[in-house]
Amino acid sequence: MTHADHIVVGVDGSDSSEAALRWAIAQARLTSGTITALMTWELPALYDWPMPTAEEVSQTSQNQLAKVIANATGGDDSVPVAPRVAHGHPAKALLRLAADSDASLLVVGSRGLGTFRRVLLGSVAQYCVQHATCPVVVVRR
Repeated sequence: MTHADHIVVGVDGSDSSEAALRWAIAQARLTSGTITALMTWELPALYDWPMPTAEEVSQTSQNQLAKVIANATGGDDSVPVAPRVAHGHPAKALLRLAADSDASLLVVGSRGLGTFRRVLLGSVAQYCVQHATCPVVVVRR
């Protein structure tokens, strides 16, 4: 990697994704890089009444992402971490952001919050490894 690398990190609120963000922060510190932490959201397929609005789900995601970033940085702002919240499928949104921002690296956790678990690798991580146009690091917790 070169000086001033840009790293995209997938965050979903899981311990695994927070570990991925911590790893990315350490890497960015070594390369004077920057980070964009992406959390995605989708309206739930099953819901209680009343169903939350898209704005409410987006705001909840923004709040959750801010907490994860605060935990991962521990108040150290020496590495810029830009929060980004987007609607859509996590893997596709991560790949789109990585390509659009010309990311030098995509970092994801090995397991997310999904109820269906892959045997060795989470489905988002697996999709990113198979389809990304930049190197991908999968951080095991």
